[in-house]
Amino acid sequence: MAASTTRTGPSEPVIPDGAQRLSVLPRERVQRAGTVRRSVDTSLQQGRKPEWLKVKASYGENFRDLTSLMEGLELNTVCAQAACPNIYECWEMREATFLIGGEDCTRRCGFCQIKTGKPKGYDVDEPRRVAEAVEHLGLRFAVVTMVARDDLDDGGAWLVAETIRQIRTRTPDVGIEVLPSDFGYGQQPEKGALALEQVVDAEPDVFAFNLETTRRLFPVIRPAFDYDRGLEFLRRARDRFPATTAIKSNIIAGMGETDDEIRECLRDLKAAGVDLVTIGQYLQPSAQHLHLDRYVTPEQFAAFRDYGVGELGFSHVESGPLVRSSYHAGQQAQDADAWSPAAHQPGGTAPSRPGC
Repeated sequence: MAASTTRTGPSEPVIPDGAQRLSVLPRERVQRAGTVRRSVDTSLQQGRKPEWLKVKASYGENFRDLTSLMEGLELNTVCAQAACPNIYECWEMREATFLIGGEDCTRRCGFCQIKTGKPKGYDVDEPRRVAEAVEHLGLRFAVVTMVARDDLDDGGAWLVAETIRQIRTRTPDVGIEVLPSDFGYGQQPEKGALALEQVVDAEPDVFAFNLETTRRLFPVIRPAFDYDRGLEFLRRARDRFPATTAIKSNIIAGMGETDDEIRECLRDLKAAGVDLVTIGQYLQPSAQHLHLDRYVTPEQFAAFRDYGVGELGFSHVESGPLVRSSYHAGQQAQDADAWSPAAHQPGGTAPSRPGC
């Protein structure tokens, strides 16, 4: 017998009985699968966080409305569950980030808070539920990220593509950024390239793949990925997506790199055809994660931004201690001419009347 469903309104998500909620990163979860690699320093940073890492809550009308809607739907987002410091600002602009593909990642990066493990299933209804949530929440820009799913033949590419299609069908004005893994490109380039084509056909406004760290640190921090293959994957994405789709990546500072290495990484990303970059501060989630090497100052982050935009020519570099990959995602897409809000959305401009 098919699972029963309940619809309480014309735009509220229909969630089948027993379906997995759109959730990840509960605050109390710090467990990791397997044994911590002995080659990785996981000692905890001593002392207090700098003042610039403290955030003052700001509860605007849109934030309160989105919070109420989220609670009413019993949905969780990466924004809330990861205690993102930018949740107030992003939700006020009606932007939110969903994580699809389950709660278990098939890879293991030393900085990441997502649990490593064997995925329990494949929820093919998830794209529809995400799209209905985006519609019900009245979002203007949605970021869809996912865990690595190396257990799937396409690395989860269909799931990403179908989520884009479902959102487009329901809310064509909503901007869409997708942030998947490399679909296995690092180990099997042909297989990863074939999977990427599914997402190319769905045409998101922004396609992101996060490099995360510098060449020297890559083998230790991201052992399941490859630095040069990651750049190849981004270059292929730039070649395959239309010019109207922006290509994006992220760098995490404070994991043992130098400022010169971050600048080198920016040059590599620019050469790969990346349009948008975010750079933020690493904060160690637990004693089972990579050691926090340093706190990068706001002045250093500003210098990275100036270098990326002023000298390298990126469309947008969002760089700061509290920046996360999806921070100001809508504005980044606008700066890259990949998307613009409609007149009825926050930040949208009403079209001029004829003769004006």
